[in-house]
Amino acid sequence: MTEEPPIYKNPERSFEERARDLVSRMTVTEKISQMKNSASAIPRLGISRYNWWNECLHGVAMAGIATVFPQAIGLAATFNQDLLFEVANIISDEARAKHHEAQRRGEWGFNFMSVLFGKGLFQGLTFWSPNINIFRDPRWGRGQETYGEDPYLTSQIGIAFIKGLQGNHSKYLKTVATPKHFACYSGPEKGRFSFDSIVSIKDLRETYLFAFKECVKNGNAGSVMGAYNKINGVPCCSNKFLLKTLLREEWGFNGYVVSDCTAIRNIKVGHKYVKSHAQAAACGVKNGCDLECGWTYEHLKEAFKKGLISEEQIDAAVLNLFRARLKLGMFDPPEMVPYTSIPFNINDCPKHRQMALRAAKESIVLLKNRDNLLPLKKNFTSIAVIGPNADSKKVLLGNYNGTPSKSVTPLEGIRKKVEPATKVLYAKGCNIKDRSVGGLSKALEAARKSEVVIICLGIDQSLESEDMPWVRHPDRQYLELPPPQQELLEAVYALGKPMVLILLNGSPMAIPWADEHIPAILEAWYPGEEGGTAIADVLFGDYSPAGRLPVTFYKSTTDLPPLSDYNMKGRTYRYIETEPLYPFGYGLSYTRFLYSNLKLSAQTITTGETLEITVDVQNAGDRTGDEVVQLYLKDLAASVRVPHHQLQGFHRISLDPGEQKAVSFTLIPRQMALIKDDGKCVLEPGKFRAYVGGCQNDDRSKNLASNNGLEESFEVIGKELELAY
Repeated sequence: MTEEPPIYKNPERSFEERARDLVSRMTVTEKISQMKNSASAIPRLGISRYNWWNECLHGVAMAGIATVFPQAIGLAATFNQDLLFEVANIISDEARAKHHEAQRRGEWGFNFMSVLFGKGLFQGLTFWSPNINIFRDPRWGRGQETYGEDPYLTSQIGIAFIKGLQGNHSKYLKTVATPKHFACYSGPEKGRFSFDSIVSIKDLRETYLFAFKECVKNGNAGSVMGAYNKINGVPCCSNKFLLKTLLREEWGFNGYVVSDCTAIRNIKVGHKYVKSHAQAAACGVKNGCDLECGWTYEHLKEAFKKGLISEEQIDAAVLNLFRARLKLGMFDPPEMVPYTSIPFNINDCPKHRQMALRAAKESIVLLKNRDNLLPLKKNFTSIAVIGPNADSKKVLLGNYNGTPSKSVTPLEGIRKKVEPATKVLYAKGCNIKDRSVGGLSKALEAARKSEVVIICLGIDQSLESEDMPWVRHPDRQYLELPPPQQELLEAVYALGKPMVLILLNGSPMAIPWADEHIPAILEAWYPGEEGGTAIADVLFGDYSPAGRLPVTFYKSTTDLPPLSDYNMKGRTYRYIETEPLYPFGYGLSYTRFLYSNLKLSAQTITTGETLEITVDVQNAGDRTGDEVVQLYLKDLAASVRVPHHQLQGFHRISLDPGEQKAVSFTLIPRQMALIKDDGKCVLEPGKFRAYVGGCQNDDRSKNLASNNGLEESFEVIGKELELAY
């Protein structure tokens, strides 16, 4: 008689049954061994060792050759959820291919971080992406990793990315996505292990939590990462309100929570919230952090012996972890799991590189184009390409990046694009943040010999980054161009040549002088492996730009409140108190779009009803191009402080010359609701104004974009309605 396999090995049983059966067979010591990112093997149960840490912010990171897409802030600038889904789908294909190839070869990988965080690092299927923190202050060094400053945009881009990573199979997960860092983590980087984010409950729910809630409830994220900081005195990775009350009870989260790396250790060391490592470990697990990146959960043995934590509390955490591993197919025959046969040679294959190129082109924002200098002709006698970012492969990649098989700098892209007879003269001019010997004179010489100058400036990881021991200033000290770059820009401009400024950076730049003097300006972000090709396509008219700013570009660093102040007053387009240089949602095109026939399904609705909004958009120019149709809503009768207006819908559409399309939006009651000072989500009766156009309905946007968007008012009547947040 054949003995039946244990429940946890039976693919016909539910993942919940299997996880419970498996955990029930472990000793306390074995359970604890599974709660660090480098989880031990348990041979007697057929459990192989597994490293939970992997990264894929804009491509599989730190694991060899992979397709490198634009940095996350650039992906957000596409305003294109469908594109983000496709990008994430490619990333998860490459992730699966890498994981299974490593398994077949029996390789565990090794790099300098493996010494600290265990073998198998960056080879697993559990990814600590996307970063959906709100980019509330442009000085924050990790803002480049985010989808910008708007909660709605961040939520929609985040949901698409998560769905692309996790796949749509009815049973198995393709990978696990991990929105991070939960919550209120957006600078300063220095001191992040002890920083206390003081946040009102209104700002917390109105701004900082919204995207997390959406990614959990509507994106079905498999895990969530806790942040380094405290919120109102309580460390995020041991914060019962965040990890239990909100995440599990209010939002119905059924995945696992992982700490940021060493965050559990810093409950004691950084925050001094407890007096021992055993207390820190117990505090994390009891309050909802199932998995640690680090080593402090080794002290759970001591905590258990001292009665600081029960076996049932440990079981709950380990159950969440094994439910995820089972959903990834790790305990089932490979032939049953649909993703195990993805070939390794798809990594950075031509098809994927084409998607990287498409993403880069869609991310580029045309900030200025006086007298239609752009697009440039391809047959100039000579072109000068100048600047520290003109021929830098490093600046293409941003942070948390993979290694492309090849990459294209702006200089290389321009050389390939122009006619063979055109001379392309290159001079670096200066370094990112300091002068170089003879740099300025060589740049001026190249400019004098040329008919047009393309100057590539901005910043790189030396001026914005995550805080690491070797990084002096992870946060930006100022938004302006570094002085040597400004000097170079002004000196070349003084020659009187037609000039195009290309910015490569991961956060907003304050460039009022350039805005006043330079006729054409492109924002290219950290554009990924095909960045140079994309820039050249836009410069020379093979692609009409349509990217939009996911962040506000301020006129000066002095326009900002202190970086450590988490009050939203004066921050982002929703609460700005000064005129921006370039507003959120702004971007120009090589063609023109006309809006007409704005219709609301009703002029009056009762609380709890939805509202349908439609508008016709026509390409009135002579080029095919994309338009980003944006819906903003303003509450005209709120009883508490609310945003000036806020994004509540967007669609990126492509139109041929003369073509017209109808674009529709549905406003649900939650989008009309506000957050009271006590944190309650309430839909108040009153008047609202809906605006649909290619940018915001603010004076600066209208002046810059010759905006012809449309607006219409409607009224909500009936009783005040409290909604689930």
